[in-house]
Amino acid sequence: MKAGDIMTRNVITIDADSTVAQAAQRMLDHRISGMPVVDDSGRVIGIISEGDLLHRAETGTERRKSWWLGLVAGSSSQAENFTREHGRTVRDVMSATVISVDENTDLNEVVHMMEGRRIKRVPVLSNRQVVGIISRANLMRVLATMEPAAAAPAADDRTIRDRVLQAYKGQSWAPDFGENVVVKDGVVHLWGSVRTESQRQALLVGARNVAGVREVVDHIDVVSPVAEGFVGW
Repeated sequence: MKAGDIMTRNVITIDADSTVAQAAQRMLDHRISGMPVVDDSGRVIGIISEGDLLHRAETGTERRKSWWLGLVAGSSSQAENFTREHGRTVRDVMSATVISVDENTDLNEVVHMMEGRRIKRVPVLSNRQVVGIISRANLMRVLATMEPAAAAPAADDRTIRDRVLQAYKGQSWAPDFGENVVVKDGVVHLWGSVRTESQRQALLVGARNVAGVREVVDHIDVVSPVAEGFVGW
């Protein structure tokens, strides 16, 4: 799936010379938490979000000043904070560094970018013109419309068991569970011991997602590594 497949095409934007109050009102009117800032040619030159408006002189929410912070943060940083807190235009408070993608960017790359950069939205650009935007809400809409894959044709128990073991193969958290997987009439029985509850849950989820599995019966014990008699993975 590509960025162009899920992006919002009707993008709400604002120009850099609009006031902070106008930006806040536009976000409220359109129920969005951020938007691209564009120049007269429609090229993206920044991003403004709710986070940029948290610390404002008008609301008395400026960052608290302390003598030791002044020693750590240089005068340049303190000046930037003052501009963000007291500036009247979008240009004063926007983030000028724009992380963007194009329509052909893989969705997986978009997600990693948002996670790694700790951002909530990514403009989609074509020749520096904004053609769409992807937010976390777009990703949630995709997830909400995804249905589980159609059930595979009935498989014999041996095939199902092989599929379950294959689902565990290569997973760093999965113990060698071969002898602890028993399949009868499409019902998977999981036996054995693991160290943590999270391992047990992952083993159950892995089996439930296997095509042809009718049910998963949990017989797994969670045993602390220091418990007497525990020998295993």
